[in-house]
Amino acid sequence: MQDPSRWLPLASAQQPLYAGVDLGGTNIKAGLVDDLGRTIAFHTEPTHAARGPEDAAARMGRSVHTLCALAGIAIDDIARVGLGTPGPQDLPTGVIIRAGNLPGWDGFPIRDRVALHCGLPVTFANDANAAAYGEFWMGSAKEFSSLVLLTLGTGVGGGIIIGDLSIDGAHSHGSECGHIIVDSSETARKCPCGQPGHLEAYSSATSLKARAQESLQADPTSPLARAVAAGEELSPILIAREAAAGDSRALELILEAARWLGIGVVTLMHTIDPEAVVIGGAMTFGGEAAPVGKAFIDRVRDEVRARTFPTLAAKTVIRYASLGGDAGYIGAAGLARLAHRATS
Repeated sequence: MQDPSRWLPLASAQQPLYAGVDLGGTNIKAGLVDDLGRTIAFHTEPTHAARGPEDAAARMGRSVHTLCALAGIAIDDIARVGLGTPGPQDLPTGVIIRAGNLPGWDGFPIRDRVALHCGLPVTFANDANAAAYGEFWMGSAKEFSSLVLLTLGTGVGGGIIIGDLSIDGAHSHGSECGHIIVDSSETARKCPCGQPGHLEAYSSATSLKARAQESLQADPTSPLARAVAAGEELSPILIAREAAAGDSRALELILEAARWLGIGVVTLMHTIDPEAVVIGGAMTFGGEAAPVGKAFIDRVRDEVRARTFPTLAAKTVIRYASLGGDAGYIGAAGLARLAHRATS
């Protein structure tokens, strides 16, 4: 949505208007959308996390005013703001409990500080739940009534939407799909959270890189090992490139991550029975149009078919996300829309 030529003209917008702000470890993304979820204006800037949360909250508030300037509207023309941030959080109080990749932000009342700086009411959400609502409202699952979103990146994020309800949970820890247990063995891999056997320990970019590093030691003559020895950075992008070029070991690593992801998907299907499971994030290997991306999602589907009931296997749609990095701000705006409708 960074290309202004793709923005919806204000004259064509369906009122009321909403702003969505997506806080990431690297960038802040903000978008203005209409009542039908179409983007009217977009703004992004670096997070500068080291400057601290108050500095970022002030700039997030100003980003809403920047959207107004870009669209040619007044701040009062926005009904409500949605804010998605990394968790865990205390959603009722608007506080980031532990910020993870934002050191020094723990315990910060980010919802109320952003509201103060933008001058509008703010709806607070986990960033993955916001992205899930974006895909549900305007993306890959817009024809469905329920979905599970799994975002594969440094970790494994999750979001669950049923009807128009984001499953946030009684303690603001709902939809933490990356921390479901897929391996209860004594040798289970450790998740970055410190617990063994979590999905994140098997299907994230971090885990793929760790398993690839182990494979280099076991087979130092593979094309992947030679590429690393030549100075290339070991990453999911490199692993996917070598897999596409015919490195069977690199492809095996990717498909093993898909197998564990399929196990996790089955657990979620048996718990929630969603119409769709959507896979997004940075680690989608080019999507279904790319050979490695297609092999990855087909392996997930194969694992699901082998482990779940025939009816669920036949009727549950498993596909890639379509909104990319726009899902967070669109979904945050969509959750603000729900809150506005509930109070007006």
